Amino acid sequence: MTSTDLPPRDVRMKGFAQRALVADVLDWVRDVTGCLAPERVPIHELPGRVLSEAAIAPIDVPSFDRSAMDGYALIASATEGASLYNPLSFAIAGQALPGSGFPGTVNGQTAVRIMTGAPIPAGADCVLPAEHATENDGRVEITLAIPLGKHIGRAAEDVASGQRVLPEGRLLRPQDVGLLASLGLPEFPVIRRPRVRLVVTGNELVAPGHERDADQIFESNSLMLAALVSRDGGLLEARAPVPPVRDDEDAIREVLARPGCDLILVSGGSSVGSEDYAPTVVAELGELLFHGVAIRPSSPTGIGLIGDTLVFLLPGNPVSCLCAYDMFAGEAVRRLGGRPSVWPYRETRGVLEERITSAIGRVDYCRVAVRGETQSRISPLALSGASILSSTTRADGFVLVPAELEGHAAGTEITVWLYDASAASSNFEAP
Repeated sequence: MTSTDLPPRDVRMKGFAQRALVADVLDWVRDVTGCLAPERVPIHELPGRVLSEAAIAPIDVPSFDRSAMDGYALIASATEGASLYNPLSFAIAGQALPGSGFPGTVNGQTAVRIMTGAPIPAGADCVLPAEHATENDGRVEITLAIPLGKHIGRAAEDVASGQRVLPEGRLLRPQDVGLLASLGLPEFPVIRRPRVRLVVTGNELVAPGHERDADQIFESNSLMLAALVSRDGGLLEARAPVPPVRDDEDAIREVLARPGCDLILVSGGSSVGSEDYAPTVVAELGELLFHGVAIRPSSPTGIGLIGDTLVFLLPGNPVSCLCAYDMFAGEAVRRLGGRPSVWPYRETRGVLEERITSAIGRVDYCRVAVRGETQSRISPLALSGASILSSTTRADGFVLVPAELEGHAAGTEITVWLYDASAASSNFEAP
């Protein structure tokens, strides 16, 4: 669908003449969102970032042979025959500590006291654990023969110089950062995180912690969106909660026209009411590609461009806002930052206990409870009520009814995307 296929830009108090298909919207989002340019960041900022190129080791790790035990460095052949009934005695020539090796050479009559991680002294080719030795008057008596190479960690056994240790596109976990730190480089190139501006509109909104009138409500969507954006690797322009923008065309124009971000999320003012100015302003400042999508909830969603900045107009009702982010905006944030575009939700399968009704041509995003970890039973929590945010906290996850179906019948085995990473265990009963 192109912009010329859409209804007039200003649809306030007129309603949507038609709604774009979810598949068409997703195709467009995927076409216009590629990875942002790379940047080099300090190693302590790497967790959760995406490598823009493969990490190649410039050194061996470890770069020297080292002891894997606290004990004594010896020549293996000199320990032959040692036992409890035939202890062998060696002169202690010195000590090797981590970061401070022994400067001399071990021979067949000497041993070096050595700690875990210390470099193996020249001449030594094994390490005897301390529990098999006894020191006395500058000598050590051993009661165990040790094979060649025993208890020695070899140079490059972890990483070899020139080895590709992590691939391009890797979403860095804590252990990945630890491995990169062992290479000794202070920074690495990663995909730049998308800068995201949160805009919430509505005269009825008051930031939490402020006084409100009897006909006002506390603003919550910016906090929910901020958490979602952070989860998906975006960089928030300002910390939530953000000050609500009043329902005023000039005020909305000013905040949308301001440069400095890659993506703008507007919560509220996206539908066809007399005070819904955001779609008109986006069309004026840039291009409104979609306004009205065949999905329940979230049908008033709009998507456009202002210059190179993506703008997502998300409904103000909290459930619709969450759904629109999950379906469209979240994928854009992840793709811009180089992350996998798929949902960061774990999937499970279960049998539907009650029918979910939909309509051909429309996608339904339905909140559900999941009961039981084997042969799970799936129950819809709410099929309407886009303002009931608590339905998402009672929900273990959501199911989708695709556009080609009229619903899911009771008894159907379906896929659930779980909000939590851990196994679902709702304590609430479906209303």
